[in-house]
Amino acid sequence: MKFLTVLPEFIPSASVSDTINQILPEMKIVNDLNFEKNDADVLVATTFTRLGRDELKKFPNLKYVQIASTGYDNVDIPYLKEKGITLCNIPVANKQSVAEHVITFMLVFLKDMIFLNSELKEKKNWPLLTGSRDLEGKTVGILGMGMIGVQLARRLISFGPSILYYDVKRLSTADEEMLGLNYVPFDDLLTNSDIVSVHMPLTPQTRGIFNEENFSKMKDGAIFINTSRGEIVDEKALINAVKRKGMKAGIDVYAKEPPDFDSELFKLENVICSPHIAGVTVESQQRFLTETISNVLRYAQGIDPLYRVEF
Repeated sequence: MKFLTVLPEFIPSASVSDTINQILPEMKIVNDLNFEKNDADVLVATTFTRLGRDELKKFPNLKYVQIASTGYDNVDIPYLKEKGITLCNIPVANKQSVAEHVITFMLVFLKDMIFLNSELKEKKNWPLLTGSRDLEGKTVGILGMGMIGVQLARRLISFGPSILYYDVKRLSTADEEMLGLNYVPFDDLLTNSDIVSVHMPLTPQTRGIFNEENFSKMKDGAIFINTSRGEIVDEKALINAVKRKGMKAGIDVYAKEPPDFDSELFKLENVICSPHIAGVTVESQQRFLTETISNVLRYAQGIDPLYRVEF
């Protein structure tokens, strides 16, 4: 069995190679797919490498694709299905990292940190009053109760907000009680939440779901956080919601990445942006590497791999 890993150039290949070689010394590592053909049976890649039909055709012996990430939007699923190729992702390595990033967005807005930092550093002013608020007693709406949504809910419990959620698949009553969750319809969540955090996958149904109509249902001054997929949000509608409704937004993902930095989104005071990095911590990257190697090893040993993507 032959193995190939494709890593973008900004990931330090040497340190990754040292780790991989201890377990799978036969694994080869490259930085791109600039070749005509490769006889690998197993392909490991990140979301930074496009694996469309043309790229996958370069691997005539391919039987297994492992994506070292939660998402796999870069992979041509119909081609894998057509060829009977197994696809697995790693949905567990960064869930706590994303959850912590979301809470950071919440607290920065609630505690008025942008204003306070500006007053001290830029205006040399010493404000005696602010609009700082507590997370306790607020209503947080979580859209999408997958692994990240669950981790977020668990971490929010100690802060004491009310937690609403919506998902196409409702949790069991026992899980809802354990996490202190209240299941509500999508529209009700938008209407009643002080903070909305999006953790939905990108599908034909969710693409552009946050449009003018749905932003209009949210409270004036509400906090909107998106760490899922940029295409879920109509950027122009978000900009209008921030300007007209006094909303605040924490944005980690964009429809185009890198985004258009001339967009008005980056000029609004009530918007905090991060570069699709919510799940990227030193610890999460090590977990991704460990989980990825472990899953490939399971497959190589004839054991069913974990996190198989169902087509």
